[in-house]
Amino acid sequence: MERQLNEEELQDLYAWIDKIPLSRPKRHITRDFSDGVMAAEVVKHFFPKLVDLHNYIPANSTAQKLSNWNLLNRKVFSKLNFHVPEETVKRIVLNTAGVIEPVLSALREKIEKKLEHATNNIVDLEYFDARNYKKPHTEIRQTEEKLLAQLAGEDMRKDEKNRQNGKPQRKVQFYIDMDPSFRIILQEKEQAVMALQETVEILQMKVNRLEHLVHLKDMRIEDLTRHLETYKAKGKTNNL
Repeated sequence: MERQLNEEELQDLYAWIDKIPLSRPKRHITRDFSDGVMAAEVVKHFFPKLVDLHNYIPANSTAQKLSNWNLLNRKVFSKLNFHVPEETVKRIVLNTAGVIEPVLSALREKIEKKLEHATNNIVDLEYFDARNYKKPHTEIRQTEEKLLAQLAGEDMRKDEKNRQNGKPQRKVQFYIDMDPSFRIILQEKEQAVMALQETVEILQMKVNRLEHLVHLKDMRIEDLTRHLETYKAKGKTNNL
């Protein structure tokens, strides 16, 4: 990871990064990646379910930058069999020139290795982004079809159970004859919708709680205002 890249390798790395949509414009790579947020976005682009971007806060403070990188090492990079040494993290956080490029190059290798492995391993499809999926050759297509058959069986069992319990069936059906890559996209989208629905419910509960607290504070303010007016009235009476 400490190996310095030559000019050709650097240009290839920059071209790879430029293809990835990031939340901030890429101006100076040393500063751009110092807080770890854009590194998290790089992994998120290829493995959407592996990274929760809400956990990574854009920062200028050294403490928050270190926190972001430490979280990446624990929660994300570990699943890619990748780790950025503590001393290297400190140099990245301090915007040391020439440090982030070898790290990103090594991360790229781990990502590409994981993607290659994912196309041949059903379990790893949990982290695979179907949007970046290229049309597979025969062996990979067969692996996909096995996965889809398993998913179809699970869908049929769930729908039958829902019918028996009088529950509505799911709106999105994943048919066997559907294009495999399109089916994976639909599967991911449905899971994302369900996760968002749960998030909305949790946020609504928090909103209701905050509204209740605001109501209690308003009542308290009104009560204190009445007491204040009473004291003012008594003060005027005593002065008379």
